[in-house]
Amino acid sequence: MTLWTSAEASAATGGRATCDWDASGVSIDTRSLRRGDLFVALKVARDGHDFVARALDAGAAAALVDHVPDGVHPDAPLLIVPDVQKALEALGVAARARSRARVVAVTGSVGKTSTKEMLRQVLGGQGVTHAAEASYNNHWGVPLTLARMPPDTDFAVIEIGMNHAGEIAPLSRMARPHVAVVTIVAAAHLAAFENLAGIAREKASIVAGLEPGGVAVLNGDLDTSDILTDTARRAGAKVVTFGERTACHHRVIDLRIGDRTTVVQGRAWRTPVLYKVSVPGRHFAVNAMAVVAVAGALGLDRALALADLGRWMPGAGRGLREVIALDAVDTHMTFELIDDAYNANPASMAAALEVLSAAEVQHDLGRVSNGRRIAYLGDMKELGASEGDLHAALAGQPTMADIDVVHCVGPLMKHLHEALPAEKRGRWTSDSAGMAEGLRHDLDAGDVVLVKASLSMGLGRVVDAIRKMRQGAGHIDA
Repeated sequence: MTLWTSAEASAATGGRATCDWDASGVSIDTRSLRRGDLFVALKVARDGHDFVARALDAGAAAALVDHVPDGVHPDAPLLIVPDVQKALEALGVAARARSRARVVAVTGSVGKTSTKEMLRQVLGGQGVTHAAEASYNNHWGVPLTLARMPPDTDFAVIEIGMNHAGEIAPLSRMARPHVAVVTIVAAAHLAAFENLAGIAREKASIVAGLEPGGVAVLNGDLDTSDILTDTARRAGAKVVTFGERTACHHRVIDLRIGDRTTVVQGRAWRTPVLYKVSVPGRHFAVNAMAVVAVAGALGLDRALALADLGRWMPGAGRGLREVIALDAVDTHMTFELIDDAYNANPASMAAALEVLSAAEVQHDLGRVSNGRRIAYLGDMKELGASEGDLHAALAGQPTMADIDVVHCVGPLMKHLHEALPAEKRGRWTSDSAGMAEGLRHDLDAGDVVLVKASLSMGLGRVVDAIRKMRQGAGHIDA
């Protein structure tokens, strides 16, 4: 299917096409480029113009550039513009303008991506649904997601993130959502904000782009919830709150975290609802109530939405659970890995520790008679002046009582290492490479293992080392 013709892209961007071409997709990376994509030569980590020749050789339909790159013939299929970033934004705006899709925008300090994926699952059961395949939520990720949106899309889910003040509102105006969701306001990116209220005001600015008559689905459990709701009402939005407090419009009444699932009884305004998510975790279950609220705002079939919600599973690095088999013959010799190594802040760390504390260990399997709950925790970044105290405070989490050993990675996590009681204090290393070296002595059959840190800490290396202990196993069937 043609996504962009040279004429359409030229009209959208004001650029000049060197020839006629049709593109079936949009790509910014030659490693994932598909034949027929329009390659966008962004200047991010590296200058994309250096890869245009490679993209065309790999089958790109054309390249969006601000000049003819070295090694590329002037007659090659190009769309030449003054500024590639602005041209990508223009493509995103044009894609949104031509679409009749109902758009949901999601932001929050924690849970943006998992909520986006829950929405993909639920909306996908009731129409053609478009959402980014990764956390494309910044100044180039949002327009890229929009530019990739097929014209026949019924629903689109746009994740919007931020590192600094003033980032969310322009992206929301680009997406023009019918529904805007704020999952939570928590201590993330505190280095760029004076306090939580500042973060809340930035998150609340997602309502700036709401379409007339739009709905704001907002977390009602927070100390900063009034900032969210007041901002939304001033923008003319209909406000729907979700959470566990009795005042919430969509409310979790009873929540039971099991080893494989979380089951929720609640109320969607006056209607009782019962649903499950196929992963343990209070944060997943409460954000699922936001998804229920979105389904209501869009007028979807609620029964079908709840059924589809139960089929959602988290992706790699975001709470995915796997069985690691240590013996190819004895199938009982296994332990479980909870891969949550993609991101971390105090709120998401507390949620992950709650999941670990509820996990069921197995006894009398390995060299250690009792199965253990073990955590590998890495630094949480961008927390500002209080970062040391915030790391040490994890030792006081109530769920820490159920966790047997905590291994710490990074200079900030040394504060936690020192705050832990001696019986829970595992190894401390300055980086993930050092932690990965001693894994085989740390783990045994029957254990449940959590790995969590900010992405820049590279604890994916620890996850990979754990997976290499496997002698043959797959994902848990939940």
